[in-house]
Amino acid sequence: MSKLVASMQEKGLLNPATAGRVQALVAEGTPIEEAVLAADGVSEEALLHFLADAFDIPYIDSERLERQPPPKEFLAGFPAKLLLGHRILPIEQRNGVTLVATSRLSDTTALDELRLACGHDLALALAPSAEIDRCLKKTLGVGADTLQSLTADADSVLQVIDTEEDEDLDLANAALDSSIIKFVNQILTEAVDARATDVHIEPFEEQLRIRYRIDGVLQESNVPESVRRFHAAIVSRIKILSHLDIAEKRLPQDGRIKLKISGREIDVRVSIIPMIHGEAVVLRILDRGDAMLGTEHLGMALPDRNRFDQILEMPHGIVLVTGPTGSGKTTTLYAALSKINDIERKIITVEDPVEYQLRGVNQIQVSIKTGLTFAAGLRAILRHDPDVVLVGEIRDLETAEIAVQASLTGHLVFSTLHTNDAPGAATRLVDMGLEPYLVASSLEVVVAQRLVRVICGQCKQTVSPEEAAQARMQFGTLVPGTLYKGAGCRRCQGTGFRGRQGIFEMMAISDDIRSLILQRAPSHELRKIATHQGMRSLRDDGWRIVAEGRTTIDEVLRNTKDEEATMMGFTTGAESGRHG
Repeated sequence: MSKLVASMQEKGLLNPATAGRVQALVAEGTPIEEAVLAADGVSEEALLHFLADAFDIPYIDSERLERQPPPKEFLAGFPAKLLLGHRILPIEQRNGVTLVATSRLSDTTALDELRLACGHDLALALAPSAEIDRCLKKTLGVGADTLQSLTADADSVLQVIDTEEDEDLDLANAALDSSIIKFVNQILTEAVDARATDVHIEPFEEQLRIRYRIDGVLQESNVPESVRRFHAAIVSRIKILSHLDIAEKRLPQDGRIKLKISGREIDVRVSIIPMIHGEAVVLRILDRGDAMLGTEHLGMALPDRNRFDQILEMPHGIVLVTGPTGSGKTTTLYAALSKINDIERKIITVEDPVEYQLRGVNQIQVSIKTGLTFAAGLRAILRHDPDVVLVGEIRDLETAEIAVQASLTGHLVFSTLHTNDAPGAATRLVDMGLEPYLVASSLEVVVAQRLVRVICGQCKQTVSPEEAAQARMQFGTLVPGTLYKGAGCRRCQGTGFRGRQGIFEMMAISDDIRSLILQRAPSHELRKIATHQGMRSLRDDGWRIVAEGRTTIDEVLRNTKDEEATMMGFTTGAESGRHG
């Protein structure tokens, strides 16, 4: 080993001081790779290139593994636990010899075990450990080692699950099997690492499909086909974690799990619904560390943000944020609360659920079982001397009436409403049964929003002149001088997008708009006046993000098509150049 270290120093991989430390570590029994990587300034890739040259063995880079990964059927012939545990990757087999990539030449135990398992001679290659991990997970699927060990003992497990007598007790035992526990943990960990907001576990006749919602779009996770056999035990494990009744399989159930993954506190909302092929599960992942504090992080246009911040300083009134589920309404409200959260204001919220905990804010969790509804919570809050009140959602007339009365008695009230656009919120409140004069006198601003995906910074590239010219034929001067798109890379999982940001439609309630509300005017008339007074539509705000080079035209159209049907010219060519 001393000659090898001396050669590393001669080649410039190690300096004299580092070489001395490496020699000392090797003398203590540390593997040569670990000793070198512990030295400052030496990358694994540089070390593996050196070792490949020194021992005259192939080096397999990430491009080769991306372009020609080993077939799934080929890898399935090896123990997944051995491959994943020791980070070794069989590449191919020729003339009875299996080429195996490793990042640790000194780990002879793993190679000996693999040689015994497959019965073939081995030829070695070197590849970075992260690339080996990625290729194994992509090819074999999440939890392949866990499911392989379960399958080896499947008879007993399946016998337990399929038994008619004491079925619930047996399922509980199966759910406590260490392999099932590990598999569920692996699913949750991968979801958090992938920045997923939801995990969908869907049973079909011959398949258990697991999908993650990442940046608002569902992506299928690669899991071994054998996972279908353990569906019942997996669901039971999730029920145990969320304190649900494992004996109940005919009715929907909702629960909650609190986790800590890599030091981050994660809340998981659990929804289980019986389907024809078994119980389907959706896990909503709420990462408490992801809350954005302050309106400056929302991505609003500067004039809109300044206007919004001014309204937040008002002593009373209603601030509404509207949009469909998953459009970021709660994040916007929390950002607003954090902006005005100080020692002089008492802020109380009533939410279902409490998604993020804000320091200094009193937060109430709605509980239908105990009768603590939005209306009951809001009524109680008003006896608690608040300055600012947040109601998670206005769902019914009772809640709306109390919110209005709270605003008229000197409270600043924040809430959300499910409408497609900002003008529609005022008419929706009137349709719910509120008197128009109450809506007109209490409402201060309505913000409609959507989330658009942001182009991945790592694979961002300019759109070809031909594509840009085609876009200009459709939309004319709305199209900026340079368009961008994501080519798709490993960092964004080939989607071309990574992360999301909001687009906003802000309708401040002017005297003219109040007059129209009093007259029960339809929302399109409110929109006409608001636009004349400077309101920018969702689609217009989307064009702002396109001009900044942060998203694509298609992404804006996808998220705003319901609001502005007249703008379907991008797909039909009928409305060239218009922008609502």
